[in-house]
Amino acid sequence: MTTSTRILELLGLLQTRRHWSGEELSARLGVSQRTLRRDVDGLQELGYPVITTRGTGGGYQLGAGAALPPLVLNEDEAAATVMGLKYVATGNHAVPADAAISAMAKIIQVLPARIRGRISSLATVAAEPGTEGATITDVSALTTVALACRDSDTVTFTYESNRSSRSLRTVQPHKIVAVENRLYLVAWDLGRGDWRTFRVDRITDPRRTGKRFAPRNLPVDDPVDYVRSQLGSMPTKYRVHATVHAPTERVREEIAHYGVVEPRDDDFCDLYIAAESLDWAAFCLCAIDAPFLVHGPQEAVQHLRQWADRLRRASVPYGTQEESAPWRQGKRGRERSGI
Repeated sequence: MTTSTRILELLGLLQTRRHWSGEELSARLGVSQRTLRRDVDGLQELGYPVITTRGTGGGYQLGAGAALPPLVLNEDEAAATVMGLKYVATGNHAVPADAAISAMAKIIQVLPARIRGRISSLATVAAEPGTEGATITDVSALTTVALACRDSDTVTFTYESNRSSRSLRTVQPHKIVAVENRLYLVAWDLGRGDWRTFRVDRITDPRRTGKRFAPRNLPVDDPVDYVRSQLGSMPTKYRVHATVHAPTERVREEIAHYGVVEPRDDDFCDLYIAAESLDWAAFCLCAIDAPFLVHGPQEAVQHLRQWADRLRRASVPYGTQEESAPWRQGKRGRERSGI
């Protein structure tokens, strides 16, 4: 391995963990402690903020520098890179969201405070048309949580949920995942003694405590599936229940993470959609392209009837459409139609 290749590998190792002992790094690189110190000096001469500590518990870590290291990014490039990573982290892209978050954390942890403030003040990530905006309003907060996940470091933060007041939480963070153009933290809540899911944009003032923990097995193998299941059980304005005349697996594939599907038999299944808007629930049901029956709540049943009436009026045969269309009627006719 050439010196330049080894130094690049050293830099990559320093970016993957908060702290390395000299013994660990020299063993990973296959060099002596003396060569390791020389390589670290080389990185520092290039402007990389490698912090060295001696004695018991000493070692090496990558810190924030007074300026961006040369041959990497200038201020505009750093801002553009982080904004692009924010977009990838909260959207539906070929690159995994956790890879974008990891890359963002690596960049921001070595940025000077001046540039961090500039990036945090930029606009939030734009969402796809028809959806709510994906919000990463505080890049530094996201980075703090992401690095705590990486290092298995307990964090404290203030959290404000959709239906409760602000509370101080102490958690063991495990994974950040992107679902429905939002970022969620899956963590073991020490105060509740159970797994909890937190929207990252509602986390403020996260602080790493330095108390390491042994990672736990997640409730399910796929953290994205876990977050989706939690979204389906979270309190919402409406929880629509319908029976769909279609196989369970087909409905699960079509409904994606917008509802919870429970099998009834080979040809029928029960579907539960948690939604703030009945229009959205109706759209999801109609998009399945299979017969269904809505059981409740009563507001949802009435809303579907109104949809059916509107669609029926919109599908009047061509020859009679002009005569029967409500907007072609006089005032008295519109009043009879309820418009």
